[in-house]
Amino acid sequence: MTREWVIERIVSFIEAAAPFVLESQFMDVEWLRKICLAFPGATEQIQWGSDLVFKVGGKMFAVTPLEPAPVCLSFKASPESFAELTERVDIIPAPYLARAQWVALQTRDALPADELARLLRDSYDMVFAKLPKKMRDAVSSSKPVAPRARGRKPAKKKRRRSR
Repeated sequence: MTREWVIERIVSFIEAAAPFVLESQFMDVEWLRKICLAFPGATEQIQWGSDLVFKVGGKMFAVTPLEPAPVCLSFKASPESFAELTERVDIIPAPYLARAQWVALQTRDALPADELARLLRDSYDMVFAKLPKKMRDAVSSSKPVAPRARGRKPAKKKRRRSR
């Protein structure tokens, strides 16, 4: 067995398996980007070093790590969905976010692609509904709204009394 023969066998095996892999539609980053960025006003941002965060109006609705991690996707769920999903295999309450009803998928094939797409839309809708009305209107009309500055207000200058 030569090296070329082994490589040829591996390539033929991959080519034969490709239709089955494509049919199963495992969730990957590009598929996730295609789904999440199709929602009105959705944006993506790298945060916490190597996590791809999907947001609407500056609020997260889905997070996926770009490097190997114990979970491959986290998203917000309704209280009913949270209870139902966390009873399934390979789906756990999301670390740090479970109190806000977020779930985490431990494997890319924990949910069928069509169900995952629906749950991501539900996550987006829940986060969108909690945005201030001005922000919802801006997202709906695709007009950017300047984010409010956080933190302390600038100190007012004290007036001196005239004598």
